[in-house]
Amino acid sequence: MASSATPEYVLGHASSELQRLAYQAQYWGEATLEWLRRAAIEPGMRLLDIGCGAGDVSLLAATLVGPTGSVLGVDRSPDAVATATQRATAMGLSQVQFEVASLETFAPDRQFDGIIGRLVLIYLADPVAELRKLLRFVRQGGVVAFFEMDMVACRSVPPVPLVEESMERLRQTFRRAGNTLDLGPRLWRVFRDAGLPDASMMVHWRAEPAPAAPGARLISETTRSLLPMMERFGVARAAEVDVDTLSSRLQAAVVAQDATLLPPAVVGAWARR
Repeated sequence: MASSATPEYVLGHASSELQRLAYQAQYWGEATLEWLRRAAIEPGMRLLDIGCGAGDVSLLAATLVGPTGSVLGVDRSPDAVATATQRATAMGLSQVQFEVASLETFAPDRQFDGIIGRLVLIYLADPVAELRKLLRFVRQGGVVAFFEMDMVACRSVPPVPLVEESMERLRQTFRRAGNTLDLGPRLWRVFRDAGLPDASMMVHWRAEPAPAAPGARLISETTRSLLPMMERFGVARAAEVDVDTLSSRLQAAVVAQDATLLPPAVVGAWARR
């Protein structure tokens, strides 16, 4: 979602980024479903999904609200919205719709029973102020639920130099773009400062023994999307990253040290307005 106070979306909008989002959705699909269920997303609810991307969370939420409910997913990327719309049609989910919108111009003509968002507040310069604005679209007693990362948590045990180097490149790029690396654990404070009551929270942190192929792919695909920004910020050059071989090299390095990969943790939070 874009606003005048929103940093540039560091991961870009190339077709490869939509592919990365699809893999990310698969990777954290189980955790996302648990978060939505714990937030009491139920049949018949009318939901707003902020920063919906290719629609993964919207589509998952649509299966929970059922045909008597509805989901409106909004995103600033026309390509993402077109992809999400095609997916909803192919799945026969008529209760979900998508709209191209930026945060400063989005003005729905109705309120919702809940607002949800996965990995979206991290890209806002002032998550508290923007969440406070979004609360206008949620009825009293409605659900507010967001799901964010903790990139600081990522590590390998024992330390694998290539894993540590690769994650530090990601962290440096996000940091220089003005993003908060550990927004997930801070969500309760974001909710509180936006005027919400105490939030409930959950954490999901995968532990992958060697060769840790899923986590290695997650790191490499995120690196691929971030590469233009890495070069722009002087974090790393494409030649030294060698992103096309990064996943296989990460796996080989983890195997060589008989290590466990702990990818970034994710935190879900929810409260009632």
